[in-house]
Formats: sequence, structure tokens, C-alpha cells
Amino acid sequence: MTIQTALLSVSDKAGIVDFAKALAKRGVRLLSTGGTAKLLAQAGLTVTEVAQHTGSPEILDGRVKTLHPKIHGGLLARRDSPEHLQTLLEHGIERIDLLVVNLYPFRAAVAKPDCSFADAVENIDIGGPAMLRAAAKNHGTEAGGVTVVIDPADYPRVLTEMDATGDTSYGLRLALATKVYAHTSAYDGAIAAYLSSLVAPEPAQDAVPERTTWPNTLTLQVHQQQVLRYGENAQQRSAFYVDPTCPAGLLGNFVQLQGKELSYNNIADSDAAWDCVRSFAEPACVIVKHANPCGVAVADKAVDAYLKAFKTDPTSAFGGIIAFNRTVNLACAKAISNQFVEVLLAPAYDKAALEFLTAKKNVRVLQVPMGDGQNDIDVKRVGGGWLVQTPDSHTVQASDLKVATRKQPTSAQLSDLLFAWKVAKFVKSNAIVFCGEGMTLGVGAGQMSRIDSARIASIKAENAGLTLKGSAVASDAFFPFRDGLDVVIDAGATCVIQPGGSMRDDEVIAAANERGIVMMLTGMRHFRH
Repeated sequence: MTIQTALLSVSDKAGIVDFAKALAKRGVRLLSTGGTAKLLAQAGLTVTEVAQHTGSPEILDGRVKTLHPKIHGGLLARRDSPEHLQTLLEHGIERIDLLVVNLYPFRAAVAKPDCSFADAVENIDIGGPAMLRAAAKNHGTEAGGVTVVIDPADYPRVLTEMDATGDTSYGLRLALATKVYAHTSAYDGAIAAYLSSLVAPEPAQDAVPERTTWPNTLTLQVHQQQVLRYGENAQQRSAFYVDPTCPAGLLGNFVQLQGKELSYNNIADSDAAWDCVRSFAEPACVIVKHANPCGVAVADKAVDAYLKAFKTDPTSAFGGIIAFNRTVNLACAKAISNQFVEVLLAPAYDKAALEFLTAKKNVRVLQVPMGDGQNDIDVKRVGGGWLVQTPDSHTVQASDLKVATRKQPTSAQLSDLLFAWKVAKFVKSNAIVFCGEGMTLGVGAGQMSRIDSARIASIKAENAGLTLKGSAVASDAFFPFRDGLDVVIDAGATCVIQPGGSMRDDEVIAAANERGIVMMLTGMRHFRH
């Protein structure tokens, strides 16, 4: 069998005119509805309106137009069933061999701040999903079936196969049908999430439902980008899945330019490094080991930022993940080559740098476009359920800070404190970060006791040969006692930034005044578990 009749009805009209012209050139009869039919007719194509094809007009403001036996019979009749084909003849129903449909933009509609409940309901597509599911169900066998297309990117594949045989292969029809069910599932999930986030009015009230913070039903759909070498450990299998609407700037948009296959840990650590480095406006470098920054710095040039970041903890930097928020040039690539690196991330690489890096064949080089996109939600799997929260995307400005001590910060101290606070946000709790002159000096991460994190940070600085005299310290949460504060002051800190909010804030602030340091409060914490 060959493709003889196509039904086209799309909300996303990208490429549809050219595709329809290509089909007409190949002798395919075109059926269409509404705006799509008008667009095709304006382009000079011969197109039959669905209402004319079925003999039934569109009714109920267009809510009913394709829900008809001449549409669904034409889609659902099995091509390998003589009985089905005879039934079509008896009822005067033509086969529909190709369906091109994409749905009302429900997600885009409800994302608008001024979208009313009535608007949301009108953007729930009925006929489209029904046709898609019917066509996908009847993708058929090797003997023939319906080709169903939802994505303009698939138009060329369909035309290529039609040119070879007049029809599409079973393999392509199966792949497209699979894509359809994923699409309709996500579409229904978005509707369910929206409706379950509404609070219905009381029966006696003449009102419409209102949105709440969280839906009662949450449907997540992500697409597999690649199977990974292994999980956290070699005995675990792993794959990387990406949100189909991944916002600009997020790691999910990466392109691997060279290097070995990525592992689970490579991507987890790369995300930590990339998230941190893109938070800086000035040229910055972040070195991550086991999901924690072990070196962060800013400078006038990317290469200088790297050299400063590396100084923080050369031992931990071995085998680390290195991220830049500027183009990596040859000088930068040469500097990095002096250490063992697992993954290198940057928004761009110049030609000389890429040529140089080819000698390091095992280094995974990732290019990630810059952007300020954020995930809508953060999700963590727990036994039998999911924890869901909004991202920690708040950025503290100098105007947000409160000076808690008698001593006021200098402009240099304020700059160091803001830098330290920005880094602390990306360090696992309990986090203590010593900084000075645009670089980390010591990082204490992930300890059960904040005082232990403070001690480890100072030990790290000592091991790296760095002085903490005159340094700034950030604590991701409040000091519960003065002992942790005394440790960082004894190490050389002269100013501290912390959220405040402890029952013993007065005691800790009094200790800061007693020791003659500056303490600033953010009023918010950055726990990162």
C-alpha cells in the first residue's frame, strides 16, 4: 500500500506548508481543518475540509469536527484485514494513511499569568488526542499501517521513505507511534496537574476554581538522552534523562565534544560545577570533587581564575570537574593540562584550545550554552515516594544584609563576604567557606557538626599553604554556639556572614563583638543535602 490520503491539523505550523506541498507533489490527497486548512489553501494547495469529507459541519464552536466514523474508521481500519477494508467500502469510508497533528498549546496557555480557568479548559484538546491515539494504535505491521506525525522534525524522514517505497517502513511507523503515546501521556499529565492544583469553590458559590501551590497529582516525563557507563558504582546501571523543555543555561543542553563516555557521577558533579560557575558575572572557574566545590575563584581572565581556584586545594582538584563561564582559550587549556581532570565544561572553546585538548583523549569536554534558566522543581527519590521543592534560586545582594556587630565591614570585606556566601550555597551542609580576594581559601563540607566543618576548612587551607589571616567566612546556616565562630576567628577570619536565627544569636553576636570582627546576617540559609 502507498500513502494516498493525509489529514493535517496542527497548532504548531512550522514547516507544515512545505510538507503539504511535498505530499501533494507525490500525489497525496490533503484533508485538513480550521486554521491549517486556510493556511494550506492560501499557499495554493488543493485541500478538502474535514467537514466536507465527513458530510458533517463543525459544531459547538469547533469542539466537534473530527469525532466522526469517516475519520476514525479511516484511521483504525487494519490494512491487513479484508473484513476491515470491506467495511470501509460498505460505508463509503476512505483510508487515512498519514495523520499530522499537534495539540492545542495547553502548557503554554496555563503558564500565562492572566490565563483564566475558562481559557485553560478551552485549550484542552479532545479531537487531536483521539486521532493521535487511533493512528498510533493502527501503526500496523509490515503489511502496512497509519503513519502518525506530531513533530515537524520528522517530516523529512517520512518524505525520504515515501520516495523509496511510496509508504513508510514499519520501523518508522512504530517509532512515531511510540513518540505519540509519550506526547499524549505528557499532555494528559499536564492537564491532570493543572486541574489537581485547583481549589473548587463551595457548591453554593458562583465562582471558578483557584490555583494552589502544588498539584495533588504530579506527572513528570523526561526523555532518555544517553545510557551512561554505570551508576554511582560499577555494579549499578544508569541513564541520563532530560526535560524536553530544558531551559537555556542548564546542563541538560550540553554537547560532548570529546572524551570517554560519561558516568552517573560525572554528570552529577558536572551539574554542581556548572550551577555554581554560571552564578558569577565575572570570569570564574569552579573545581568540583564529589559534588562539592574544592576551589572557586574569579579573575579578569579565565586562566587566572583557574590558577587561583586550583590553589585552594590541589590535592582534591586531582581528578576533579572543572567549569568555566567564559570561552576556554589555548592558555587556559594548557594550564588545565597540568592536572588530571575528569570533565571540562565551558560555554565555548576556541579552535586552538580544542586542537590542544585532543591530545587528552580521555578528558570529557562538554560545551554548555550560557543562560539563566532554572528548573521548575527539584525532585529527590525516597523510599516509596518523591520529595519535591522549588529550587534555591535566591541571590543575596549587599542591600539585603544586616550588620549585627558594632564593627562595620570595609568595601573589600563586603566583596569577600558576598563571594563567600555565593560559594557556600553550593557546598554540602554543614558548610564553612573561607575566602579572600576573589578565591576560596578553605572549604569544609558535609560534616555532621558545623565546628568540624570549620576545623576541616582551616586544615585544608594550611595543607594548601594558604593563610587565612584577614579572611572572610560564610556559614550556610547559623552558628548554634560560639565555639564554631571561635574556631574560624582563631584561624584568622576577620569577618563572617551567616543567616542568623539561632536561639543563641545574642551569644554568638556578643562573641563576635568580643573578638572584634564583623558579622553580617542574611536572614536566609542555604542547606544543601
